[in-house]
Amino acid sequence: MLIEGPVEVLLADGSTASSDRRIVALCTCRRTRRPPWCDTSHRPHRLPNEPPAAACTVREQP
Repeated sequence: MLIEGPVEVLLADGSTASSDRRIVALCTCRRTRRPPWCDTSHRPHRLPNEPPAAACTVREQP
């Protein structure tokens, strides 16, 4: 999922992840080694009709 930055992501455990990049990719398959950011780890493992990842909240930074 691509999101225009800068962003702050509130994770399910209550912690936050921030990025000041212009566009960021959030991982929705849970295979990334850098959560919550996508690192394309899903490419060799993707299955059809795979359920989405756990929900998170994205807040725009001022």
